[in-house]
Amino acid sequence: MARIKFSSSIDLIKYPVTTIKTNLLLENNQYTFLVDPKLTKVSIKKAIEFLFDVSVIKVNSCNLPKKKRRVGQFTGVRPRYKKVIVKLAKDNKIDLFSTN
Repeated sequence: MARIKFSSSIDLIKYPVTTIKTNLLLENNQYTFLVDPKLTKVSIKKAIEFLFDVSVIKVNSCNLPKKKRRVGQFTGVRPRYKKVIVKLAKDNKIDLFSTN
């Protein structure tokens, strides 16, 4: 397995996932992100703790499959991601929907 530098792992966290199901997980202090499939749970934990200044208790991850996409007569493949559910400590919170 290839080693990934910590500074580059911050760039490999793509964006948070906002769906009805993930909004229900917010009540349990769990946040969902899409990340690069090369990242490990340990590097995801360190990157989330560094970016948002929170303490992570648990990291669950699953690899999403590639999806075919057709444009005209050409078929291609959409990029692969890993979906990660991060559980934070009770007193921590990430402000995903800031109104500023």
